[in-house]
Amino acid sequence: MITLISGTNRADSNTRKVTAEIEAIYRDLKVQTQTLDLTQLPAELFTSAAYGTKPAAFTPFSDGVLKADGLVIVTPEYNGGMPGVLKYFIDMLKFPEAFEHRPVCFVGVAAGMFGALRPVEHLQQIFGYRNAYIYPNRVFIPGVMNQLDAQGKFKDPELRERFVQQATGFVTFVENVKGLKLRA
Repeated sequence: MITLISGTNRADSNTRKVTAEIEAIYRDLKVQTQTLDLTQLPAELFTSAAYGTKPAAFTPFSDGVLKADGLVIVTPEYNGGMPGVLKYFIDMLKFPEAFEHRPVCFVGVAAGMFGALRPVEHLQQIFGYRNAYIYPNRVFIPGVMNQLDAQGKFKDPELRERFVQQATGFVTFVENVKGLKLRA
């Protein structure tokens, strides 16, 4: 199973819309997916006590990562970096097993012209430190508000095709790394 992480807790974000489009592409490829939407993180996770004992309501999030064959991280760019909630989410996951030897793929979403290059590169450093297997084909969406229609769908078929290529390659990457078959 591929787990997608929508890397912001901003309500009705473009990041979540892009994540939904990517999830649909994986479904078209007949690959089982789930999406972890950080807008749904339990409020009790944001207490100092959570550093010691994770709240039970966090279990579906941690299990969503721990049971994933591969992860797709969709991150927006906030002030030249990733959203704080995404970094906090990463920090709350079990070390080292959350990312150790887990294939990971990245997507950057931004209003600006670099399409979240900086946060994706920083995430690659973090996941590299955590010994994840990093898939090299990243996709960046600059000017994201101009790339989605009113329903949150990709306007440009070439952009969608870049995601199809990324997803197809990532599925093969995960299957090769993990020695399994993801496609139904």
